[in-house]
Amino acid sequence: MHVTTQHNRTEAQTLIREELAGLSDAKYREFSSGLLPGTENLIGVRIPDLRRIAQREAKSGWMEYLAEASDDSFEEIMLQGLVIGYAKADADEICKALDTFVPKVDNWSVCDSTVMTLKTAKKYPEVFFSYAEKCIAENTEFSVRFGVVLLLAHFITDEYYKKVLSLINRSSFPGYYASAAAAWAVSVAFAKYPEYTEMWLQTCRLDTETFNRSLQKIRESYRVDADAKKRMKMMKR
Repeated sequence: MHVTTQHNRTEAQTLIREELAGLSDAKYREFSSGLLPGTENLIGVRIPDLRRIAQREAKSGWMEYLAEASDDSFEEIMLQGLVIGYAKADADEICKALDTFVPKVDNWSVCDSTVMTLKTAKKYPEVFFSYAEKCIAENTEFSVRFGVVLLLAHFITDEYYKKVLSLINRSSFPGYYASAAAAWAVSVAFAKYPEYTEMWLQTCRLDTETFNRSLQKIRESYRVDADAKKRMKMMKR
């Protein structure tokens, strides 16, 4: 019985690979490679197609899918993240799957798409706020980005925004993509809670690069008024 099940899972993965190959678009692959410097093994499948496959797999034995899933291409890793995001399961099961998945993340696209799809975070906020803390404490570029994007996507709320800024204030951001995520989070907080976030900026301990990126992101936001943007320009270190 086990051999048959294993055979069926392997066959399912082969079919998914064939499906991805059939959806490949050379022009889109070239376009994507320009947005994802250093990312190899791009097949060139559009995100809506990946989401459709992920939603299907999330409904039909998502843990079995992940156990057999391949890491051979950008799209196959993206699929794993999206399947976790769409899976209907309790927080412990999702976090366990993320523990295996997050170390595979090596680009902003897989990171951000997974986090934005992770609807379970809204259902179990305490668990996933702690998970974001755990990712940030790993102190590697994309684990930190994963944690920070989790915060900005699901926790810039009345209940959590002060906790988010406090966590950002006591964290470090190794590498461009971690720093850029922190700046993004600060800009989202500023757009929603401008008075508190502006006071926070005046005393925060962000490194200079991340601090100035935060000011720039705030100035780029269409949700921030012109006077606030002028003040941000004057705060640059």
